[in-house]
Amino acid sequence: MYSFIIYTHVISAILSIGPFFVLFPLLNRMKGKSEEALNSQIEIFQAAIRIVKHAGHVLVGSGVLLVWQGNWPWTTSWVIMTIVVMFGSVFFLARAFRPNIRRFQNGLIDVDELVRRLRRSVWQYIFLLLVMLWFMVAKPNIW
Repeated sequence: MYSFIIYTHVISAILSIGPFFVLFPLLNRMKGKSEEALNSQIEIFQAAIRIVKHAGHVLVGSGVLLVWQGNWPWTTSWVIMTIVVMFGSVFFLARAFRPNIRRFQNGLIDVDELVRRLRRSVWQYIFLLLVMLWFMVAKPNIW
């Protein structure tokens, strides 16, 4: 059963970071598009974010099971740091994408500003995910 949980954890980690790399070509195509074409691309962008969000739920659940079934105490530094970064990424994800898309839909920012903000947010979120991935793989002893 432990091997299945590890497999689930790895697959959910891939699904929680992989779609972000697909978003870069989409963001490049969003510039200079008509409103109808842009709306369909925004829907694709939001669908990718939903995939990441749900994969993150599986990732957290399988991670909890792995720590519980493994010999890692919850007070281990890499476990605590993973949780800290994870909570930070949850708040970041909630504020990074949807509010900017709403600002665009309400006419508060233009397409170029939307693309710039979304691209910056994608890179920031990838960085957060890679930090969490480093904690989980390297398991550094920080204290």
